[in-house]
Amino acid sequence: MVSFAGAAGEQPIHRRIVKKILADFGLPRVIILLFFVLLFVLAGVNGMDLPSFFGDVLRRWGMWGILVLAMVPGIQSGIGTNFGVTVGIVGGLLGAVLSIEMNHAGVFDFVASPAARAAVLALVAIAIGGGLGVGLGVLYGMLLNKVKGSEMAVSVYVGFSAVAVFNIIWALIPVRADIMILPATGRGLRQMINLQADFGGAFNNLFSFSVGSFTMHTGLLLVFFAFCLLMWLFTKSRLGMMMSAAGSNPSYARASGINVEKMRILGTAISTSLGAIGIVVYAQSFGFLQMYNAPLMMGFTAVASVLIGGATIRRARIFDVLLGAFLFNGILTIALPLANVMVPNVPGLPEMLRLIITNGIILYALTKVRAAHA
Repeated sequence: MVSFAGAAGEQPIHRRIVKKILADFGLPRVIILLFFVLLFVLAGVNGMDLPSFFGDVLRRWGMWGILVLAMVPGIQSGIGTNFGVTVGIVGGLLGAVLSIEMNHAGVFDFVASPAARAAVLALVAIAIGGGLGVGLGVLYGMLLNKVKGSEMAVSVYVGFSAVAVFNIIWALIPVRADIMILPATGRGLRQMINLQADFGGAFNNLFSFSVGSFTMHTGLLLVFFAFCLLMWLFTKSRLGMMMSAAGSNPSYARASGINVEKMRILGTAISTSLGAIGIVVYAQSFGFLQMYNAPLMMGFTAVASVLIGGATIRRARIFDVLLGAFLFNGILTIALPLANVMVPNVPGLPEMLRLIITNGIILYALTKVRAAHA
């Protein structure tokens, strides 16, 4: 009879494997992953369309992916979880507005194919928004250098302030495209701008296919993975390693001749630029630009996603982004409609659950940070 126990005093091999998995993967992530599987099982038991749900999970994974990825350079550079990523998001919205305005002015009439024009418009919005994100990120990074030790608290208020400032800009900005103008006043932007005639679905429809009720938005996921690859290559570059060193051990970095303040500004600028790019990718998938106060809490969702993937306020990897964005959006995609089925006739239940899950994850992560410093 074969024994799975090793030498005297050693634990059985299956226990060692379990301990290894828990040590490498982390108990919280294992629990969340099991909870995600449980939700799928419960959805199936209640007769819900699982293939459709899984396709929606993948779509939301791609929608939110780059916004979650924006957390990595901020954390690696030492500013912590970037609640102020909304600074980049409003820059991305402005880039999208300018792209739509140019399209309705006939700038892109030379592109005959509707699909190609949508892709061009999305890329122009990404280019303008990403550039604005860099500029805003540099100013934002300079501010964070003045408040070291309080970055997370300050970043929340910077994000809220950026949204408030841009609310004034959205109300006053002169645009000519009828699709964007607020009908009541004849000037300023609408709360929701329909992207169907512009770059709605530009990436979602690229190489997409359906099998029954399951839809695979291949192009959307390829764009997300491409940015993850670029970010991973940057972290392995000399400049990326200098930025990570400045974030993990500023004293050692200074002794090695690294300008810590510049590295923090670099990480903040990349983070806000990715936020600008991320909102364009999000909007083309959602089908609308959401203006005014819509981006106010998006930073919290991005932070919760990267934390659920295993990141901390001092370390974040691309794997944390991939796993966290998938699990967080998967749980929300399934849990909210499942809650309506299992607990009917409770107004506002999905939104309450979304807030509980989002803020609960952030609260848990912050308690772990305090415990580590105790």
